[in-house]
Amino acid sequence: MTVRNNLNKVLKDIEGYSPRIIAVTKYYDIDKMMEAFQAGLRDFAESRALDSVEKINKIDDTTKAQSIYHFIGHLQTNKVKYVVGLFDYIHSVDSLKVAQCINEVASQKGIIQKILIQVNNANESQKFGICPEQLENLINEVLKMENVELAGLMNIAPLTDDINELQRLFSEMNNLKEGYNLKELSMGMSHDYKIAVENGATMIRLGRILFE
Repeated sequence: MTVRNNLNKVLKDIEGYSPRIIAVTKYYDIDKMMEAFQAGLRDFAESRALDSVEKINKIDDTTKAQSIYHFIGHLQTNKVKYVVGLFDYIHSVDSLKVAQCINEVASQKGIIQKILIQVNNANESQKFGICPEQLENLINEVLKMENVELAGLMNIAPLTDDINELQRLFSEMNNLKEGYNLKELSMGMSHDYKIAVENGATMIRLGRILFE
């Protein structure tokens, strides 16, 4: 089984660390998701609100009950109602407006929604996320919300082979997470997960390296 073999390689790469491995299934069908489940993975990530609702609702109840779902894509306020409650974690909260909308919908559904704040500490104009200087204000506002639980921070690092730059960005994220006494740090993908784990990632988001 491809996923099982690939997962074993990843586990060898991160030996000595124990991050939550999130299988990013946005480009893969339910069969691949089930293969990952059978390989022992229980965390799955999607990034397109409507597509992911349709996909998750097709999964059998037993598998669904044993799985944890993460929304990692950019979230527009008009899609919040589909995502809140279906996903255990929303990683990509990048504004007060989105956080307020999540809180409102979670209140209507009578649940507490776990979120992570997306930080764009590389200042890439093509990516979403707030700058580190805005983080404190957003955290303070989120902590006032009754139906949102702030679980941690998330970032998406640049596609670069510059290991020093990746270490700098991941280390900065870990310092922010520790400074605000947060539990989770979602960072690292197929091309940089080893560096992310070495710099404090508690969640790594893996797609291609698991499924191909």
